[in-house]
Amino acid sequence: MITRFVKLEILSDHIEDFKTLTTGEKTEIIAFPGCSHLKILQDVSKPSVFFTVSHWESETALNHYRNSDFFQGNWKTVKQWFASKPEAWSLS
Repeated sequence: MITRFVKLEILSDHIEDFKTLTTGEKTEIIAFPGCSHLKILQDVSKPSVFFTVSHWESETALNHYRNSDFFQGNWKTVKQWFASKPEAWSLS
C-alpha cells in the first residue's frame, strides 16, 4: 500500500472554491480503483495550505488515477488556484 501526501497552497481568493471542489469530488476519488482512503486537511494557522492524504493499493493504481481524464480535468482547474508549486510524497 502507498500513502500519498500532497501539499497545496491555494490563493486566498480561491480557498472556498477549492474546498467546494474537493468536497464534491471526494466520493468519486475514493471510488477510483485502488483508492481506499482520502482525507483533505486545512492548516489551522495558515488557511491557504491544504494537505491531501490518500491510500492506494499500489503505485500502478495511483498512476492510473493520475493519468485519468477525471484527474487531468480536476488538476487543470485547481492548478490555476495555486499560490506556490505543489509538493507530493508517496510513502510505503
